[in-house]
Amino acid sequence: MRTVPTETAAVELHTRFVPVLERAAALNKVVDLQDLLERYSFDNICKVAFNFDPGCLAGDGTFGSEFMKAFEEAAMLSFGRFMYILPGLYKIKKLLNVGSESKLQKSIATVHKFADDIIQSRITESTKEPKEDLLSRFMNISEYSPEFLRDIVTSFILAGRDSTSSALTWFFWILSSHPEVKLKILEELKTLRLSKSDQNSYEFDDLRQMHYLHAAISEAMRLFPPVPVDTKACLKPDVPERWLEEENGGGTVVYRPENPFKYPVFHGGARVCLGKEMAYTQMKLVAATIMEVFEVELEVVEKKVPEHVLSLTMRMKDGLKVRVRKR
Repeated sequence: MRTVPTETAAVELHTRFVPVLERAAALNKVVDLQDLLERYSFDNICKVAFNFDPGCLAGDGTFGSEFMKAFEEAAMLSFGRFMYILPGLYKIKKLLNVGSESKLQKSIATVHKFADDIIQSRITESTKEPKEDLLSRFMNISEYSPEFLRDIVTSFILAGRDSTSSALTWFFWILSSHPEVKLKILEELKTLRLSKSDQNSYEFDDLRQMHYLHAAISEAMRLFPPVPVDTKACLKPDVPERWLEEENGGGTVVYRPENPFKYPVFHGGARVCLGKEMAYTQMKLVAATIMEVFEVELEVVEKKVPEHVLSLTMRMKDGLKVRVRKR
């Protein structure tokens, strides 16, 4: 089960994501990397968690795209409740079903329908043959109410789609202004490739050896945490090397985890994110594959930090417009 998410992510990456970038490179076309990452992450988490393919990155994907739009709107409007000058104002708007609360209820209805359809399909299919997706395993443990399972589905998607796509978007933006870090990552990938007996997609054990890439992603999340609503913030920019140390003085550099209470991106203790390792694995797989195959260049190079939208996760307001070319 440990390698299933990696294998699923690799298939989605090489059969859908990479071809999209290849077409963009051939046409010298500007693409919104944030949008592509969100679509990829959504397709991937649905496959891993529910064995369902919404096809947002390829094919029609109409229903999946409709859900994505509703999900984003619901997240933004829910977050907006915290921004009212009068804290209880949203309750009045909800009671009257007007304004943002009316839009929120419509978005929630779309989200609930999507989740209910997935749950119903799992219930129907469970009578035929057992499934290996996370939701089916969850349902096999005990009997839960449809409402509880619906919350589980929503939580899976929120955690598996928005957070990883946000982290990768900011990672590529930061990387564009740090060529020295990019070179070190590429050198690490080259060294790893030389040690592999084949040139296929990176496997789970390969990803665990990407210490510098792991450090670079961690630093990107320290600077721009995917879930930004927290009382803690970094004091100043740093470098990926702050996460690395020599192993037993032998010259081998390895990633050194930070105390989760000093680095609260994934929280810590009893509240630690259960998908932490899966998230790192997916992010390293995507980043390594894109960097190894393509040169990613920002369409507009600006020193100032891109404006982000008020939401549960840190999304760029205007996306991340890039051009890609094959190496």
